[in-house]
Amino acid sequence: METISTNPVVHAIISGAAPQPARLAAARGMLPLQQHELLEILVALADSNDAEIASAAKETLKSETTEDLLIAATAEETPPSVLAYLASQPDYTLEIYETVILNAKTPDEALAKLAASTAHGSLLELISINQQRLVRAPELIEAILANPARSGEAERRARETREEFFEKERGARQIADELRARGQTAAAEFFETAELTTATGELSLDDAWLIAQHIEVSDDDIDDSWLPAEYSAELVTETAEESAANMQRVLESERLESGGEIKAERVSLIRRIMFMNTKDRIKLAMKGDREARSILIRDSNKVVCSAVVKNPRISEQEIENVASMRTVAEEVLRLIAMNRAWARSYPIIHNLARNPRTPIPTAINILPRIRTRDLDTLQQNRNVSEAVRRQAYRLTRARSGE
Repeated sequence: METISTNPVVHAIISGAAPQPARLAAARGMLPLQQHELLEILVALADSNDAEIASAAKETLKSETTEDLLIAATAEETPPSVLAYLASQPDYTLEIYETVILNAKTPDEALAKLAASTAHGSLLELISINQQRLVRAPELIEAILANPARSGEAERRARETREEFFEKERGARQIADELRARGQTAAAEFFETAELTTATGELSLDDAWLIAQHIEVSDDDIDDSWLPAEYSAELVTETAEESAANMQRVLESERLESGGEIKAERVSLIRRIMFMNTKDRIKLAMKGDREARSILIRDSNKVVCSAVVKNPRISEQEIENVASMRTVAEEVLRLIAMNRAWARSYPIIHNLARNPRTPIPTAINILPRIRTRDLDTLQQNRNVSEAVRRQAYRLTRARSGE
């Protein structure tokens, strides 16, 4: 390992630039150095090719008290090489090993060796608690699982981390590679970053392949700058009951809109999509095809359904249909009204004006662009709010000169 100390004396001794007597004096602990500097020198000299210096350094290290070693294991300024040395020694106290494990500067490879060799299940459990380190150094996971001294808790944590961060990632990567080979680049991009989890566990490979057939927008075509500041608040993990209720809401919405029963294949697709986690549904809303969009526009999560109208492939005909839906979120209708291109389409603004779900301020702002004949009808429409009917009445009278 590289020398951490900025002391030129330490550099000279470790590099071999210092004269032999000075290096031997350092190996015997006779130089006036700070404790962490002395330990860095001793650990380095213990591996010296000079047998006399190496032997002296090892003896000096052995003479260090448990109290001094504990201080070194805790201190922030202790070099990683010293922490690695402490982790590798076979006869230190549990307290020293525990302190070394908890020190963030201890090298991962040193802890992997400790995890592979220790007979203390409590140390393996302590290592397994640091999931960030396990993800960074998967060899730690394998060392824990291969050690017969592991506790049940250490094994559980190691296995869960391996499954969550490596097996699932490998499955998504394999799907992505296969999709790219088939020329389905947009779908491959989706699965390269998808979490592939559901409220009840992992998304099955069969479900993943089915969803892949409904992705048509590449990453380059997506603009996610619209995502609200509170976006993360919308990503709260849903329970299985919440996902089931959301799915049921979509099914009921489709039945109301279509006026009939839904085909079994459609129900199956809805179930697969609605049980995906929120993050993946948002991505699918922005990247999915017409069929995926028609499902996710009914999602109870306002960010998911809003993402549908941000999908670059959504057509004006789809927007016209959405503008008339009585079960869509108010936020979606507001976003449609704010889009200049869609606001130029009379069928779209007419649907918004007579949709009782359209926010009242949005509907009233639209009314001046509604034809007089349609205003006459609107002021008699008991489905819309009283405020919208009154404004339609005023506009009609103003246009007739009354």
